Amino acid sequence: MANKQVSREFLFRRLHSLLGVIPVTLFLFIHLGINSFATKGEQAFNDKVGILETIPFLPFIEFVFIFLPLIYHGVYGMYVAYTSGYNANKYSWGRNLMFTLQRTSGVFTFIFVIWHLWTTRFSGDAPSFDMVVQIVTSPVGFWFMIIGTVAAVFHLANGLWGFFIHWGITVGPRAQRVSAYVLMGLFVVLSAVGTSALIAFRDAVA
Repeated sequence: MANKQVSREFLFRRLHSLLGVIPVTLFLFIHLGINSFATKGEQAFNDKVGILETIPFLPFIEFVFIFLPLIYHGVYGMYVAYTSGYNANKYSWGRNLMFTLQRTSGVFTFIFVIWHLWTTRFSGDAPSFDMVVQIVTSPVGFWFMIIGTVAAVFHLANGLWGFFIHWGITVGPRAQRVSAYVLMGLFVVLSAVGTSALIAFRDAVA
């Protein structure tokens, strides 16, 4: 019975890890990529959103390949954050800090994504430039979007670092150190892309 429970827990964690990398990473890259066109103006952004909306069976694709993986990754991630110990005496201060930030950023990101989808995709209106502008005109909405975006990107970058280790991609200390530098660069670049897009939305009403 104990072995079955361990095997089931291992499977759930592996699935959580895999779904956090493949569909969720793709979703974040596409989302930030489309948002980046806000820096080119309203028409450029709306044109890209319009192209996305013409994908056949889009609601089905979003539900099966994006929303379901997001829900599983988020809900199971909340469970992991609640049940995981913080190993203060086992690892270095830096490792424990990143471990803690990964858990806290995951919880915040999950709340942020639910709010963001509710106020945009499930609002009853088609996504548009003006829709986002209405959100970020409020200082609370703007900073919540900024913090949520940075938290999501950090959770992705730091999660990829752990994913590469757990799946045997970066085995030795040197490979893990190099991947840490590369993924830190990815975090900086994607954070800059997301932040500049939100500033462009906000400045559209200035």
